[in-house]
Amino acid sequence: MSSAAQLVIAISSRALFDLHESHRIYQEQGVEAYSEYQIANENEPLAPGVAFPLVSKLLALNEALSGAASIEVILLSRNSADTGLRIFNSIEHHRLDITRAAFTGGSMPFRYIDALGAHLFLSADPDDVAQALQAGVAAAAMLPAAGAEAGERADGPLRIAFDGDAVLFSDEAEQVYQAAGLKAFERSEREAAHSPLRGGPFQRFFLALHQIQKIPEAAERIRTALITARGAPAHERVIRTLRAWQVRIDEALFLGGRDKGLFLKAFGADIFFDDHDGHCASASRHVPTGHVPVRDALDEAAVSRGG
Repeated sequence: MSSAAQLVIAISSRALFDLHESHRIYQEQGVEAYSEYQIANENEPLAPGVAFPLVSKLLALNEALSGAASIEVILLSRNSADTGLRIFNSIEHHRLDITRAAFTGGSMPFRYIDALGAHLFLSADPDDVAQALQAGVAAAAMLPAAGAEAGERADGPLRIAFDGDAVLFSDEAEQVYQAAGLKAFERSEREAAHSPLRGGPFQRFFLALHQIQKIPEAAERIRTALITARGAPAHERVIRTLRAWQVRIDEALFLGGRDKGLFLKAFGADIFFDDHDGHCASASRHVPTGHVPVRDALDEAAVSRGG
């Protein structure tokens, strides 16, 4: 097996392409009408979806990497192979270097993520995302691009922004805030400043991305940012955690509760990951946004355990 760094992204067809009309037919008329529609239009290319610009930038990095590392995007779809032909035809039309796919015929596709070695799963289906998170895979539900600016940054570096607690880091500090309020949270973080936070659901993806970023050919083509509602004195533990992980973060914004949307616009994020509905709603007005429904995944896990 090659020792070259590798980053593998799994993505659903509804995140990659605009399947709004097809999905409407499925919801209103059922699977048979959907199948007939897709087959009748299988030579009609689908328009790009909300994650299409991100995928294009990721795949474009392979040329610069010249074999020093590789980035692969794999399609995971609830379509059958029959209706999925339109998806593959659209991939070919848009000249995307995507050669692997799993069509699950209506069943949840996340069970193939581990076998594919994926570091991240992007989907338009929150249930699939929650199931993937429950299985320990970084996953996000792509929100519709609310603003005209979202997804239009074809040039320049790939820019990926992360929330901190419950995304890059565990939700241990978030639990203190939810249970006891801001003052208790700040006191707890000050006392634990030298104790690194545990990794959250996106740690593995972030570390894999960092390995790609360390390669000289990619160093200037990838920018990462931590954009968090934390402020002083809760900043120190975050900085020391990243130091303990021995990772590079290009920009860190400690907003102290300020709205994140305009800061993400200024950063020019190709995608932003956050677990809070409100932050995601704000962000999606300006940049492509992935909601990380950690609480839904935890609730589902509790149900499966009989809790």
